Amino acid sequence: MVKICTAKEAVESISEGMSIMIGGFLNVGAPENLIQALVEKGVKNLTIISNDTGFAGKGIGKLQDHKQVAKVYTSYVGGHPAYGQCMDSGEVEVVLVPQGTLAEQIRAAGAGLGGVLTPTGVGTIAAQGKQEVVIHDKTYLMELALSADVAFIKAHQADTSGNLVYRRCARNFNPIMATAAKIVIAEVEEIVPVGAIDPDQVITPGIFVDFIVKGDIEYGRNG
Repeated sequence: MVKICTAKEAVESISEGMSIMIGGFLNVGAPENLIQALVEKGVKNLTIISNDTGFAGKGIGKLQDHKQVAKVYTSYVGGHPAYGQCMDSGEVEVVLVPQGTLAEQIRAAGAGLGGVLTPTGVGTIAAQGKQEVVIHDKTYLMELALSADVAFIKAHQADTSGNLVYRRCARNFNPIMATAAKIVIAEVEEIVPVGAIDPDQVITPGIFVDFIVKGDIEYGRNG
């Protein structure tokens, strides 16, 4: 049964050392209110899985500003200058993953697969320590599925059963992350009664969603 709550209530169960997937693409489609609630809670030593590390003082970047991240799986760190310094110093463990591979690792977890085979990264530093598989004379890397304790996702609209509709490019990583975490918290712009959403428009079925949070901080429309 989906619970409708505040952002503060939604993050109450998040504790030190947990892994969190956070949707968004350079802050477009990012769950800003949930991130802010996590910053205010102050929990540390988090493992973050996200497309990118955001920007200083904004969105997911706030977690690094407040030294709450111990490890991050991501495809881009260039937006937040502190991550480069943290990589060099070892303060934060940064696992850089090709963007398509990251998406497929998350999708694989949501589909109940152990991993995926991809030619991306073969013969590069990305292949270090990974199993190689040759199929029909072509070499692939075995990339393991990537799941999390919690997923923070952002949608445009939800009904009271948790069915979600996204808006344009703000969809990005959010739907696949909704399938790959033990607990899914969806921040939405609007909550409507069951039956108000055309079933053909539903991207994430409510069966995946545990909590719905109505965004109460205005950051501008994403996407």
